[in-house]
Amino acid sequence: MTRKTMIIIILTIGAGVVLLGLLGIVVIVNPLSGLGAKVALIEITGAITGSESIIEQIHSYRDNPSVKSIVLRINSPGGSVVPTQEIYAELGKLKAKSGKMIVASMGSTAASGGYYIACAADEIFANPGTLTGSIGVIMQIITAEGILKKVGVESEVIKSGEFKDTGSPMRSMTDEERAILQETIDDVHSQFVDAVFDGRRHKGLTREQIVEIANGRIFSGQQAFERKLVDELGDLQDAIKRAGELGGIKGEPKVVKRIRRKSLMERILGVSIKQKVEELFDSGISLKYELY
Repeated sequence: MTRKTMIIIILTIGAGVVLLGLLGIVVIVNPLSGLGAKVALIEITGAITGSESIIEQIHSYRDNPSVKSIVLRINSPGGSVVPTQEIYAELGKLKAKSGKMIVASMGSTAASGGYYIACAADEIFANPGTLTGSIGVIMQIITAEGILKKVGVESEVIKSGEFKDTGSPMRSMTDEERAILQETIDDVHSQFVDAVFDGRRHKGLTREQIVEIANGRIFSGQQAFERKLVDELGDLQDAIKRAGELGGIKGEPKVVKRIRRKSLMERILGVSIKQKVEELFDSGISLKYELY
């Protein structure tokens, strides 16, 4: 190998490392370090716009025999409906396949979709001041019809069906369109209620009781505890200790989690490219389990 070829190879590798850093590729640091039984910690932080990375962790810990139980650390106001439901469903599959117990630990906020996911856990811990609840669905549509008329801009639409442009920002909705969207909202809201009921009925909550409080209002952790929406008041360490007990681990459990190194772009801007792209594609008409 010539010196010139060696230099080219080194420069190529260096450029690749820089590119990965800029794009924010996830780097896993010691994902299962140490020996013996462990509690796995999965962190769900910020708006829920995707499910892939969380599901990858769920599958990894599901299949690893050294992981005896899992703690979900949730600090999220919720987010898009589908990734929320996907994470919830995969947690259910994990319990069914592996028999491993799950404990949810709520941080500052675990509302709407954040609470939806918590309902997949066997036990839920919240701090007294946690903001949770917000059981509901929201769809927001911005209409620019008024301002467009003022500047003389009009829109002509050719469509295949009467409701194809429902929600267009170019015009106001008709009463019939609003009724159709409300019907969809009500259906997705009912799915939320079903998930809460499936997760909390063994705690003594009836579906009727859930429906009564599923009006979008928030609760403090203390209020949620009084309404049987959470099981215990406690912090993350309390949740980890309980997960260790449920997993049959004696003494203080070892905790394992995946660490994501921030990219150069995240250090500069405070956000990831992936997150901004997901938000961009999620900026149209969409259903959200999100604190508003």
